[in-house]
Amino acid sequence: MGAILPVFPLGTVLFPGLVLPLHIFEERYRTLVRDLVATTDDEPHEFGVITLRQGLEAPAPFDAGPGEDDDERPEAPAVTADQLYDVGCTAELRQVTELPDGRFDIVTVGRRRFRLLSLAADGHPYLTAEVEWLPDEEPGDETAQLLAPRVLAAFRTYLDLLRPDSEVLDQVPDDPTVLSHLIAATAQLTIDERQDLLAAPDTATRLRAELRLLNREAGLLARVRAVPVPLSDLARPMSPN
Repeated sequence: MGAILPVFPLGTVLFPGLVLPLHIFEERYRTLVRDLVATTDDEPHEFGVITLRQGLEAPAPFDAGPGEDDDERPEAPAVTADQLYDVGCTAELRQVTELPDGRFDIVTVGRRRFRLLSLAADGHPYLTAEVEWLPDEEPGDETAQLLAPRVLAAFRTYLDLLRPDSEVLDQVPDDPTVLSHLIAATAQLTIDERQDLLAAPDTATRLRAELRLLNREAGLLARVRAVPVPLSDLARPMSPN
């Protein structure tokens, strides 16, 4: 039997080490935050973020937006396992701010990957699931060490074409795994592509896939920039992530 984990379906893909702020307004997920805060210090204060398949409604990230009243927003409908991707990442609570009306602003950081086995029926108001933990990736993999400089160079080229003033690479991580997660979360990719990267069995596989994707995207951007119309008119739409 796998571990039982509270899970939060979202329209985004979370990667280990990446920051995810959220605005919690649904009552069931307010309960989740309160339950996590109440756990003992020796237990991880984490929940699973698992991505809804495209076309489904997802809770809004962090801010409801100007003019929106959280009390008037209906709770998202219950989801089934086939509406979710099967690989997710836990989000560890790092900061919790309770608002006067009981809502929360929270800051989380991606921690560890898991595979969804089944949704659980355990009486909690929020969604829980049986999961298996995916193995940690070895930081000293020689192939990943060799691939990392090539992927980083491709990422620099891609960012120079996309937004030359980007500050993403002001501090480049030395660890190939951390680099692979940063690229996967930052590049303008589809949900399916991000999910494939999250589910990659190891860092080297993820880096190889990113090298292909970055070269493809850089080629598309270079061709677009050669056309005498604004880049914003021709570039692919931003991912909802």
